[in-house]
Amino acid sequence: MIKLYGTPPTRVIRVMWLLNELGLEYEIHHVDLLKGEAQREDFLALNPAAKVPVLVDGDLVLTESAAIQLYLAEKYPQAGFIPDSLEERAQMYRWIFFLMTEIEQPLWRISRHTFLYPENKRLPQDVELAKQECREMVSVLERHMEDRDFIVGNRPSVADFNAAYTLDWVNTEALLDAAPRLREYLKTMYARPAAPMTIAEGFAAMEG
Repeated sequence: MIKLYGTPPTRVIRVMWLLNELGLEYEIHHVDLLKGEAQREDFLALNPAAKVPVLVDGDLVLTESAAIQLYLAEKYPQAGFIPDSLEERAQMYRWIFFLMTEIEQPLWRISRHTFLYPENKRLPQDVELAKQECREMVSVLERHMEDRDFIVGNRPSVADFNAAYTLDWVNTEALLDAAPRLREYLKTMYARPAAPMTIAEGFAAMEG
């Protein structure tokens, strides 16, 4: 049985999405970051970085949500989530890296300086800078998606399941206002039968 460590609304949602799309059975082991559960010795043995998600598949222990997504898609190629052509695979990797570095990083800065850091370490001015940077990079993806249903080729790939979570995060920060195509794309992706909970639903579940 595959084991997945983490708790929505974290990036564990990215991995849940691939597992659901592939129809795989898995166990979720909840790890509450705010309660310091990632600092426990047993969890640090899995990921010394004290971050989620972590996937345990037999003897394999794998961290980093995008790496886990790619691993699952490659292990179960029948789903077709890895493009066949080298060129399309290259574009898939390009957009995954773009999402993780150019869009997700400013989102992390917003989170750190609004609620993750102690109040005396928060920099409100960096929140505004991060929002501006995020909007600029979202506009790049918006232009790319103007005449596309999927990020690469004519069918969903790992890039789409990565992007949907990232864009949902953008949306929770109200930064998709100038990206109507991406709002439509996000709605379509989360309408898929295998779609996991949204970030908002994950927060609601934590509070409940």
